[in-house]
Amino acid sequence: MSEEKPICSAKGCRVDAVWVLAWNNPKLHTPERRKTWLACDEHREHLSQFLGVRGFLKDVVPLSEWEPTEG
Repeated sequence: MSEEKPICSAKGCRVDAVWVLAWNNPKLHTPERRKTWLACDEHREHLSQFLGVRGFLKDVVPLSEWEPTEG
């Protein structure tokens, strides 16, 4: 069985992801909770802005450096 490559979270995009956008909706999640979207280079800025204007974006990290937290 082959391991699937992470793909961009942008609607309709099937490109390999290279960024992790860590976010949190304070109305739904505890402060330490991090949800993630994946992004290719092309969609990183668009997805970051979408989360940023809502106050949800917490961090943008290269996928190669992302270390998920438990919880």
